[in-house]
Amino acid sequence: MNSEQFDVKLAKDNRINALYEFYGPLLTAKQAAYVSQYYADDLSLGEISENFAVSRQAVYDNLRRTEQTLEDYETKMHLYAKFQARSQILDQLQREIDVDSTVSSRVIPLIKQLEKIDEE
Repeated sequence: MNSEQFDVKLAKDNRINALYEFYGPLLTAKQAAYVSQYYADDLSLGEISENFAVSRQAVYDNLRRTEQTLEDYETKMHLYAKFQARSQILDQLQREIDVDSTVSSRVIPLIKQLEKIDEE
């Protein structure tokens, strides 16, 4: 795997992990377990197939369908996209405060409230 392929795989893995954080509770127990073991725990298809006593092909097929399900949820609900947009705005606010500290005493508590909402 060359550097470019690695970067593409890493970006995909990060996206699936992020979508899983938002939409994982909507998945079946098996879907959630496969995604968690493959993307979060970095187990191979063979290792997961052994854990569930199914074929590697069954794991592969389930993962592909589950990835599509996660993408479908994001297309409909946009939770991850909205989270990213909020994060960018919070970063911009923080940079503005760093430039003009006179507003910091009023703005920083608001930023902290927004960050706390995203953590819940």
